[in-house]
Amino acid sequence: MKIWVDADACPGEIKELLFRAANRTKTMVTLVANQPMRTPRSEFIDSVLVPAGMNVADRRIVELVEPGDLVITADIPLAAEVVANGGQALDPRGELYTDANVGERLAVRNLLDELRGGGQITGGPANFSSKDRQAFANQLDRWLTSAKD
Repeated sequence: MKIWVDADACPGEIKELLFRAANRTKTMVTLVANQPMRTPRSEFIDSVLVPAGMNVADRRIVELVEPGDLVITADIPLAAEVVANGGQALDPRGELYTDANVGERLAVRNLLDELRGGGQITGGPANFSSKDRQAFANQLDRWLTSAKD
């Protein structure tokens, strides 16, 4: 069981939480990004550098993820692929994507994308908050606890 991080857009606070959790629970955490990432020295923390390009990191994560793994990403299409391959995905704001909910989230995302494209909706998500960080930490703890059972 491993944790993969779609690291280019992942908030630094979330990466720090993951680094501490990796060492505390002896769970492998791997950052996947198209730019070098600073990581603490640890046998449980690694990074994979991919070439620049649209969805290159996403494709690499899909290649590497195994059933039971967790992927940290705000990218719902990536989350859907991970779930289809037997993994789970956790949004940095604390939403866990599973078989039960990822299809609906993907449909809503596609609808909102169409509305934004047509100019009917402007703006994006709210700024990342301490409430988001806490929701993420709680979900991560639940996942780590259930994965160790």
